[in-house]
Amino acid sequence: CCGCLTAFLVILAVVIVILIFTVFKIKKPVIKVNSFNITKLELINNNTLPKPGVNISVIADVSVKNPNSASFKFRSNNATYLYYHGTVVGEAQVPSGKAKARRTFSLNITVDIIPDKLMSSPNLQADFNSGLLTVTTFSRIPGRAKVLNIISKHVVVKLNCTAVVNISSQALQTLKCKKPKVSL
Repeated sequence: CCGCLTAFLVILAVVIVILIFTVFKIKKPVIKVNSFNITKLELINNNTLPKPGVNISVIADVSVKNPNSASFKFRSNNATYLYYHGTVVGEAQVPSGKAKARRTFSLNITVDIIPDKLMSSPNLQADFNSGLLTVTTFSRIPGRAKVLNIISKHVVVKLNCTAVVNISSQALQTLKCKKPKVSL
């Protein structure tokens, strides 16, 4: 009887290990930027320069697709940075959230631009004269994927995007994101 119980427990352990490494294997979450809008941008001087002292914001609609059979939770200590010609001109805290198993979670990230840093760039006048403003974003989202509330795996998703914005319409002209880097 003890031999049968031991054999059953060994078979059960083997089945659980096989399931963990196949069906319940942690897969990389997919992050996608759906839209990217500039708000509060007031122009002066025949639409060639931003008005000094105006608070400018960028709102990005981002979706996190979780392909796992486990939930993906991310904390609120995540940051998104907005760069203009290599200089950080804006920052936002990404709110915490949870992408349920095999679901997509959407969130809006509002990046407040620091006008003084943007205005001090020597490239700003040329970009405004061309009518196009090129910015890059970098997001780092650490979180945890839990399988059956037993196995917890630390996951970090990094996303880099380059956006070209039409200044007069304040609309996104192009958005190119590098394939997200995911560390498991």
